[in-house]
Amino acid sequence: MKNGKQTFVPHGVLQSPELFQYLLETSVYPREPEILKQLRDATASHPLAYYGTTPDSGQFLSLLMKLLNVKKTIEVGVFTGYSLLMTALTLPEDGKVIGIDIDRKAYEIGLPFIKKSGVEHKIEFIESPALPILDKLLEDPANEGSFDFAFVDADKSNSGNYHERLLKLVKVGGVIVFDNTLWGGTVCLPDVSMVFPEPRRPGWSHTIEFNKAIAADPRVEISQIPVGDGMTLCRRLY
Repeated sequence: MKNGKQTFVPHGVLQSPELFQYLLETSVYPREPEILKQLRDATASHPLAYYGTTPDSGQFLSLLMKLLNVKKTIEVGVFTGYSLLMTALTLPEDGKVIGIDIDRKAYEIGLPFIKKSGVEHKIEFIESPALPILDKLLEDPANEGSFDFAFVDADKSNSGNYHERLLKLVKVGGVIVFDNTLWGGTVCLPDVSMVFPEPRRPGWSHTIEFNKAIAADPRVEISQIPVGDGMTLCRRLY
């Protein structure tokens, strides 16, 4: 990072790079913890750096968790750990976050920053596809309704499957947040052939299908917001 400038490729839904930069430099970077800036900088050279949670999204999630008094949470999709570290910094001293990801190597990029920040004791990282871990958690009835919060930033083909399991794990009144639900602003396009770059095309149809399903789900109260790449907040009603 140089002079506070961004060191990643923005993938949010704001169509004006200048406006996005204004948002970052005015409201986000001045409040971003130094350790998160260092992790973001370390992630910038990764070929999949755009997988990382944008700092404006991280700031929003941190404030949301504080407003909800979150103590126990679960994260599906970790990458290098920006949002995981942000969560651990936000949680109280006796808080806990379970982070699940198939890529241990990516997580190890962020691990030194997690250790340096002194919050490693709040984190349980599990290297695995998420569905088997969520199913295993549900085998213990004590885990049902025991989580305050969940954040999902993972494969879009399984968003519905994650939702079904997390609805059982998160308490009534708890919140599940799904990332990338506006898919770079492309969800309004009429045909997948109009989606660029092409690697984003498979996730396009999954995202649209999930958005329709979640909008019709009576078990949750929702709000879809244009933060980062689009986020959908789901509050469990029963």
